[in-house]
Amino acid sequence: MRNLLAFFLKNYFFFLFLMLEALCFTLIFNNSYYQRSSIIRSTNRITGNLNQVYADITEYLYLKKGNELLAEENVSLHSMIKVDTNLSCRPSLIQDTVFHYICAKVISNSVNRRNNYFMINKGTVHGIEKDMGVISTEGIAGIIVGVSENFSTAMSLLHKDARISGKIKKNNQMVSISWGGRNFRTGNIEDIPTHIQLYPGDTIITSGHSHIFPEGIHIGITEQFIERQDQLFNTGTLWFSTDFSSLYYVYVIRNNFREELLQHNMTPIYE
Repeated sequence: MRNLLAFFLKNYFFFLFLMLEALCFTLIFNNSYYQRSSIIRSTNRITGNLNQVYADITEYLYLKKGNELLAEENVSLHSMIKVDTNLSCRPSLIQDTVFHYICAKVISNSVNRRNNYFMINKGTVHGIEKDMGVISTEGIAGIIVGVSENFSTAMSLLHKDARISGKIKKNNQMVSISWGGRNFRTGNIEDIPTHIQLYPGDTIITSGHSHIFPEGIHIGITEQFIERQDQLFNTGTLWFSTDFSSLYYVYVIRNNFREELLQHNMTPIYE
């Protein structure tokens, strides 16, 4: 024990240097979007392969859950079938020409930090790009912020910078959705006009105004409505549709007309 203490005292300048370096990198990562994006992009390739191995080992354990999710997704697809009785009795799916969906598997994920991310096993070779939306079979999940050849990192909705444009399904009233940083299943509803009354159980969906998510994707169900006296807007809380602790298969969304929309100065709404 005495020798160990002597070793630390002899080399304390070196250990102090390491601590200060770690502190500097932490401050840069948390406060600079550009630096954070560069670090995420640089580490995607390294950590992606390690996470892929871990995901392959645990995949069998989640096989039953995966099958259940696929079955639920099949139910959703069947609900999209439209029968044209004027032509034939065979049902046909209406193809979405605006949004293209890329299926991917989540190979790492976090829910217990203030800024949470998850990684998927698809990258640029699969058509993934930054600023694409990500959804689960249950609802909204996040936005792609870093891409390498075969892997991508998404900023989870459980992140202090995540702010989603939503609307109240029953009346199409625009609201903003964010995460309060506590329970990974609950979020905040903001910018509710004072003349709008919100009730527990009301559904909140994406507005479609961001050019990232299609309109109508589930975000959550209202839990509480909070009236603020002498304020222009009220607030509320909601229960997220997506269980972020069990993200498995997700869908990355490409808006085929996003570049054209941006060229017309129609800036997407991230916050």
